[in-house]
Amino acid sequence: MNVSLEQLEAFVATAESGSFSAAGRRLGRAQSAISTHVANLEIDLGVALFARGGRLPQLTVEGERLLREAKVVLERREHLIGVARSMGDRVESRLVVALDELYPEYTLGPIFSEFSKAFPHVEVELLFPLMEDVGHLVLEGTAQLGVMWQQSRMPADLSFRTIGRAQLVLVCARDHPLAHGGPVTWEDLKRYRQILVATRGQERERQHLRVAGEVWWVESYWVILEMVKHGVGWAFVSDHVLASSTTAPDIVTPELAFDTGGRQVPMAVVWHRKRQSGMAMDWLKSRLCDRLALERSPPARALERE
Repeated sequence: MNVSLEQLEAFVATAESGSFSAAGRRLGRAQSAISTHVANLEIDLGVALFARGGRLPQLTVEGERLLREAKVVLERREHLIGVARSMGDRVESRLVVALDELYPEYTLGPIFSEFSKAFPHVEVELLFPLMEDVGHLVLEGTAQLGVMWQQSRMPADLSFRTIGRAQLVLVCARDHPLAHGGPVTWEDLKRYRQILVATRGQERERQHLRVAGEVWWVESYWVILEMVKHGVGWAFVSDHVLASSTTAPDIVTPELAFDTGGRQVPMAVVWHRKRQSGMAMDWLKSRLCDRLALERSPPARALERE
């Protein structure tokens, strides 16, 4: 069996155009060449694709089924050509991006929707490590691009661009002592267990946000909120994470006496300064560096203050 792309192309064009002559005009070939390709395809497959009893060829049941398969083969050919063309245009074939969950997830859909249209042949992998773990992945080459909480001292080989600040709010359960008694002071926070996001980086780095003497470490913002909901301790979490969580109705956000409007942490887009980037990475870097992303409001859900 020797099925060619020309045969499949003639078959699909005939089925979609309604006749051999119309298919010939569509493909810029003689009608006789189209009918010959289709006849040879039927011989090679051992199946009648068209019933020719009427004035125009009509797809058989088998032809209708095989038409879908033929279209898939031709679409994959176009995909192959597109991937090869992208390589010649300095476009990456694959891009790995590491994003801290502090970056608003509701902005990612629009950004990557645009990306998929601009670079339809680039395969994308999104990773969601925490804090400085993003930087480690970029430094070791596991990810080409990252968005992370900006450390006070960034690694020397990381280039970065500050893109704004993520808003953190104090959260605790409704029956937690911090939920009552007015604005919460720094000394108040020290008295009760704190739940902090755990990273796999250096121990010194993850101590920066520690306030309380007693701390639990949890490697998920979402699980932190579950711990808070059940009174295990208090935490600082991103306002957009809280707004998207099912725990929000069971959690309060007490006012802080020392930070009006909540705490804010700087966010940065990071990449390795010694590695070259292609067109897809440059495009995505530019979009992620859009400061407006961090300024947009999260999906509406009330964050209740006690």
